[in-house]
Amino acid sequence: MEWTESLRSAIDYMEKNLLEDIRAEDVAEQVHISSFYLQKVFRIMTGYSIGEYIRFRRLYLAALEVVQDDEKIIDIAYKYGYETPESFTKAFSRFHGVSPAQIKKKPDHIKMFLPLKIRIEVKGGNDMDVVVEKMNGFKVIGFDKVFETETAQEEIPKYWTKFQHQYIIPLFWKGKKPKNAVEEAVLRCAVAEFGICIDDMEEKGKFHYMIAGRYDGGEVPEGMKVYEFQDMEWAKFTCVGPMPGALHALNNQIFKEWLPGNPDYEVAQYVNIEWYTEGDMSATNYESGVWIPVKRK
Repeated sequence: MEWTESLRSAIDYMEKNLLEDIRAEDVAEQVHISSFYLQKVFRIMTGYSIGEYIRFRRLYLAALEVVQDDEKIIDIAYKYGYETPESFTKAFSRFHGVSPAQIKKKPDHIKMFLPLKIRIEVKGGNDMDVVVEKMNGFKVIGFDKVFETETAQEEIPKYWTKFQHQYIIPLFWKGKKPKNAVEEAVLRCAVAEFGICIDDMEEKGKFHYMIAGRYDGGEVPEGMKVYEFQDMEWAKFTCVGPMPGALHALNNQIFKEWLPGNPDYEVAQYVNIEWYTEGDMSATNYESGVWIPVKRK
């Protein structure tokens, strides 16, 4: 199934099941796409997470019922998935700017949120710096943490900030000597070269994220993990510019232009590697990239 068709099918499924207890992983299962990748593409294409889309659509429809019907607020709250009238009123007020009781008198305050229509202009990525190459299998070493797809966009930067203060600043910037096996491995293997999303969990709605570097063999200290990639083709995209803007723009191009309707390649494994170079990340000439495993159609 093409990306455009998958996104439209995902929206159609959500619209038909707005009153059901559905989550992002249920939507992904229906369109046969990794929950991580569907969430990533959906947010890039629409600006919303899947959870936000479902919540905002419910709150819009709930407002219409509050205004048009004599149904009790408590019944409308339960209908649209809220356990208590208080939690419904809080979410309702945050979204519409007024409470359910107030909106009966001020229906013009209803915040409209209609079903999304997916329209993608497929440019083919002709102006993108991309190379597709066959790579021998390789290993990475680093720190692995499980994130939820719904909150990962906010939580992963915090993970990097903690890592930066603990390892990057003292070892790479200040040049301090490593004090233990973990710091030796971080310095030796340049852990921080890669940020890797790996969607291989049986538990729905979660994925592994690694701050990693190339593994050169030797001791794997406690608290670190080695992950191995098999021989396969990779589409390697490169960009130049200050972080995080340059990399965000590159991701948008990949998922809006290169992947949708690509006549030659499709995603081979639900892995996404962000590649970072040494240097000032705020510099206009800073180089970074995104690697995606692909296979020929």
